[in-house]
Amino acid sequence: MNVGMAREWPLKQVRLIRGWTMQRNIIDRLFQSFTDLEGAINGAKRSLRMKEHISKDVLDRLDSYDDILKKQRDLAGQLCQHINNKEWDEVNRHVALINSLSAMIRDDARAILSSLSANSDNQEDVDYSFC
Repeated sequence: MNVGMAREWPLKQVRLIRGWTMQRNIIDRLFQSFTDLEGAINGAKRSLRMKEHISKDVLDRLDSYDDILKKQRDLAGQLCQHINNKEWDEVNRHVALINSLSAMIRDDARAILSSLSANSDNQEDVDYSFC
């Protein structure tokens, strides 16, 4: 995925919203947050690929974040349409889905960091045990 995909959202849909300036700002920030998250994910991938002893499972988990991010962008596009149509139940549902996917990435990333930190500590213990 390209960093900078923040502009690939349905601008025409957002312009149809009454008071579109405020809502457009919120939608802009939402899509910018996806771009920021994508940059953080790509940075984490680069960092971990340069380290030794990182399992393929961890890298595969990071790669799965790309699919989650794509789903979030798709949901955000649908969110714009639901706002246009004043379908507030669907707006709430889509916001909850987007937030849940973000929480899933956050929680999994924390678990990965915790695991890597624990493995790092264990590896240091192993290294010192040879003395």
